[in-house]
Amino acid sequence: MSDEVVDLLKRAYQDEIETVMNYLANAVYLETFDGNDIAEDLLADVQEELNHAEMLGNRLFYYDVAPPASMDFEPSQTMLQPPEDSTNVEGVVDGVIEAEKDAIETYEALIQASEEAGDYVTADLATQLLADEQDHKRAFMSIKKSF
Repeated sequence: MSDEVVDLLKRAYQDEIETVMNYLANAVYLETFDGNDIAEDLLADVQEELNHAEMLGNRLFYYDVAPPASMDFEPSQTMLQPPEDSTNVEGVVDGVIEAEKDAIETYEALIQASEEAGDYVTADLATQLLADEQDHKRAFMSIKKSF
C-alpha cells in the first residue's frame, strides 16, 4: 500500500464532498437571471461530483481505508463560499474555476503517485476524473468570457 496514494485519495474524496456542499449552497443562494443559469449548471455538477466521491471512496475501500467522514473533515475551499452579495455571479464562477484548478492539480498528483506505486487502476480512475474536472474548468471559463 502506498501512503501517498491513500493520502491523495482521501484529499480528493474530501474535496469532492466539499465541492458538493459549496455548489449546492451557491446554487440555492444566487439571484438574477444569470444566477439561475449558473445555479442550474452547479446543480447538474453536484451529482457528478458525488459520483466522483463514490468512486474515490471505493478505491479507499480497496486499500481497506474508510473514506473521511464528517469528523475527519477539514474544509479548504474558501474560494467557493457563497458571496455576501447574492447577485455576485461572476464571483461564484471565479470560485468554481479556482476549485477546478485545485482538483486538476490533485488528480495530476494522484496519477503520478499511483503510477509510481504500480496502482494502475487508481491511475486510470484519476485520469478519468482529471478529464471531467478539465471539462468543468473549460465550461466555466467559457461562462466567464460572457461577463
